[in-house]
Amino acid sequence: MSESRNCWLYELRDGHNIVYYGISCDPNRREPEHFGKRFSHMNIISVGLTRSSALNRERDEIQRYQYQHGGIPPKYNRNKYY
Repeated sequence: MSESRNCWLYELRDGHNIVYYGISCDPNRREPEHFGKRFSHMNIISVGLTRSSALNRERDEIQRYQYQHGGIPPKYNRNKYY
């Protein structure tokens, strides 16, 4: 039996700057849980994915961001170096 495609990859932005990448099975619930993080909006950046695919895509997006920003991950993904 195949996994459900019920997870989405999202990014938090502060203006034009990406400050966080994450995954959620309920993005509408997840957004207010980021209390304390400074961001202006949340963008869903994937179609429905399996949890394992979403985790892989999250890792890939953080790695791409680090590559483009001298090895530094997004502001709130500091503990996720790949």
